[in-house]
Amino acid sequence: MSPGAHTVAVIGTGKIGELMLSGLLRAGWPVDRLLATTRRQSRSEEIATRYGVRVVDNLTAVAEADVLAVSVKPQDADALLDEIGPKVPADKLLISLCAGLPTSFFARRLPEGTPVIRVMTNTPALVDEAMTAISAGVHATAAHLELAEEMFRPLGATIRVPESQQDAVTALSGSGPAYFYLLVEAMVDAGILLGLPRQVAHELIVQTAIGSAVMLRDSGEHPVKLREAVTSPAGTTISAIRELENHGVRAALLAALEAARDRAREIAAQHD
Repeated sequence: MSPGAHTVAVIGTGKIGELMLSGLLRAGWPVDRLLATTRRQSRSEEIATRYGVRVVDNLTAVAEADVLAVSVKPQDADALLDEIGPKVPADKLLISLCAGLPTSFFARRLPEGTPVIRVMTNTPALVDEAMTAISAGVHATAAHLELAEEMFRPLGATIRVPESQQDAVTALSGSGPAYFYLLVEAMVDAGILLGLPRQVAHELIVQTAIGSAVMLRDSGEHPVKLREAVTSPAGTTISAIRELENHGVRAALLAALEAARDRAREIAAQHD
C-alpha cells in the first residue's frame, strides 16, 4: 500500500493520536489524505497549525475517511461510539488505540461485519522507535492487518499478537517507557549522591541505556549473557546486583507488570 492510498481520520487527537498523525506525515502520507478530530477548539487550532491537516467533527471524519483510528481515552469511548457507531458503514476499518478496550467493545456498537483492529503502541513513536502490537478482531482480514502494519511501521517496530495477549502488551511495552524513565531518574539521582553533577550523570546513564538497548537488539544474545559479560568475579557490578536482589527489584518488576495488566483488565470490565 502506498502512502495516501487511504484517507485516515485520527479520532481524538491527544498524545497518542498526535504521535500517529505526525508519524504518518513523516512517512510521506499526503496531508490531504489525513483528517483529525479533537474535543476542544484550541486543540483543533493547534493541530491544524502544527500539521496542516484538516480538523473536522467526528461525523465528518466517519463520512470521509476509509480508516478510523480511534485514540480517545477509554472512559470517553462509550460516548464516542454512541455518537458515531450507527453512522459507520461496515466497509470502514476501525483501528482502536484505546488501552484496555477489546475489539468486541467496538463490534457491539458498530454495524455487523465492521472490521476492527486493536493496536497498542507507545510514546517512542515520537522518535520513530515505537513498539506497536497489532491484533485482529473477528471481521478483520489479512489485508486489514497489512494496512495497519503499513500505517504503524514508520513509527518503529510492529508485531502481531493474539488479542488475548494485548493486556500483557499494555503492561510490558505500552507502559514500558515509564519504567525505564523511572529507572534512569533513580540512577541519575544515584550519580548525584556519588558526587557527579546532574548533567554528567544524565549523559552517562542515557548513553549507557541507549548502548545497552542496541546491544540487546543487535547482538542476538540473551540478556543474562550480556549481564554476565559485565559482571566480573568479586567486582563492582556483582556488588551492585547483590543489592538490587536484596531490595527485591526483580520481584517488584514482576508485581508492577501484573498490576498494570490487571488494571487493563479492569478497564475492559468497566465497559462490558
